[in-house]
Amino acid sequence: MNKYLSLSPEVEAALSAGRPVVALESTIISHGMPYPQNVETALRVEQTVRDNGAVPATIAVIGGKLKAGCNKDEIEYLGQKGQAITKASRRDLSVLLARKADGATTVTTTMIIAAMAGIQVFATGGIGGVHQGAQQTFDISADLEELAQTPVMVICAGAKSILDLGLTLEYLETKGVPVIGYGTDELPAFYTRHSGFNVDYRIDTPEELAVSFRAKTDCGLKGGMLVTNPIPEEYSMPKHIIDKAINEAIKEMDRLGIRGKQCTPFLLAKVKELTGGDSLAANIQLVLNNARLAALTAAALCQIR
Repeated sequence: MNKYLSLSPEVEAALSAGRPVVALESTIISHGMPYPQNVETALRVEQTVRDNGAVPATIAVIGGKLKAGCNKDEIEYLGQKGQAITKASRRDLSVLLARKADGATTVTTTMIIAAMAGIQVFATGGIGGVHQGAQQTFDISADLEELAQTPVMVICAGAKSILDLGLTLEYLETKGVPVIGYGTDELPAFYTRHSGFNVDYRIDTPEELAVSFRAKTDCGLKGGMLVTNPIPEEYSMPKHIIDKAINEAIKEMDRLGIRGKQCTPFLLAKVKELTGGDSLAANIQLVLNNARLAALTAAALCQIR
């Protein structure tokens, strides 16, 4: 085993017994929501995974260890420290490990650590992608490169709606990443069920998701699979409202000269402010929805022989 990798006893026992495990990221705890809602949500997500037949593995870098399975105290620590903890992408891991430092894992690093641990299914909120104006800035999330090379199924509510969704889909197509709509032909856009863009394939059951992913890995095809699971109808925000808030947030970000890894936290916080908190409530519900589907899919994957 990688000397930097540390599995919780529960996760290690589940993997050894062939029971379903679902990876969960920690950036959503430290950078995605305010305290204490971040901790409360993380624990609710873990419980949702358990209620649907799988073991949760919240992933983070703590004290220079790649943790697959954080305990309650560690989740509390990540939530209280918040943005003081490094938002850790692939480029950050080696230095954080060498310094025995902490890191909140993005989609990219959660995929890396999940694959090291042997966890095949990962639930998150939304993936990063190609940012608006990337033709000039080259601002493209490392999440897309990781999906192209790391064999983990990522279940999300689509790409974050602050992104250029059309270019994000084009990039994924170039990298050979299948984009699946769970129960939908249309790419969901995080806070809203509608984007105006089509997915590659529609799949309607966790069992078919599992069979499709197993076929991909059995054939030795590199990379992961992106499953986009629409936010439940009752929590979906009207597209014109969220689009207006995003456009205002982007103008403010440009005015302030915010760039790089600070873009997404700024935009999410600004959109929350502009929507009177509605976007945060939607964010919580979509993560719970993804955790439920991930647990059912991980359980179905364990049944394939």
